[in-house]
Amino acid sequence: MDSAALPLPHAATPADLRRVVAGWRAAGETVAFVPTMGALHDGHLRLVEQARMEARRVVTSVFVNPTQFAAHEDLDTYPRTLERDAALLAEAGCDLLYAPTASTMYPAGFATRIAMDGPALGLETDHRPHFFGGVSIVVAKLLNQVQADVALFGEKDYQQLRVIARLAADLDIPTRIVGVPTERDGHGLALSSRNAYLSEAELDIARRLNGRLAAAAACVRAGDPIDAVERDTAEALLSDGFGSVDYVAVREADSLAPVQLSAKAPLRILAAAWLGRTRLIDNMAV
Repeated sequence: MDSAALPLPHAATPADLRRVVAGWRAAGETVAFVPTMGALHDGHLRLVEQARMEARRVVTSVFVNPTQFAAHEDLDTYPRTLERDAALLAEAGCDLLYAPTASTMYPAGFATRIAMDGPALGLETDHRPHFFGGVSIVVAKLLNQVQADVALFGEKDYQQLRVIARLAADLDIPTRIVGVPTERDGHGLALSSRNAYLSEAELDIARRLNGRLAAAAACVRAGDPIDAVERDTAEALLSDGFGSVDYVAVREADSLAPVQLSAKAPLRILAAAWLGRTRLIDNMAV
């Protein structure tokens, strides 16, 4: 589709984006930002809804970021539905769609990388070591380009949320980072663009993940040993029909550090598991 025909105002370059935002700023208006990779679902639209409560104006980006995909992952097949996404954003009250190209975000000669420790260590990094390097650079660029008062991220990607909060704090990015609770279907499955890959039989299995995490959280609250809860939950997921389990882990909720026995910090349980070619992640507070 010709981008000129999109049903809401849109920008494709940082200069065009900043021109619009500068006009809002001149009028004394606040700005919220929702970054996405498109293929929007109700979870994304919930972020836009929350953004409208946080600020007068809302910018949503749609950009499938190549730097966070490894060579064997689904960059080429990741769903790209810009026309549909734009229509949904217009209905949700988004004020501006920002849809840069890869060559705009990473022009010839681009040579900057960001290396993250802290909450980026372990979990996703153990299985996708490239991932947070790609996420960190694109989010840093987007936050710098939009210069919003607040940016909203879903808690489904909980480790990503903690990494981005750390990134913004460490780099003195003034945008406030807000996490929004995970949107789920009627069976408790966390909404994800990649759920479209699941067959009906796989969906039945996928919907058991949330319940297994809820049971595990209850066991941790009851005082069961954390390593036993992690092991038993992984085994239960395999018995449910998941092909493999990358991790089930209980971590300190803010830092994502391994739990210390004497610590009183809030906890989070996180999991990643495979069904066929689809990798599902989920988490919940303990």
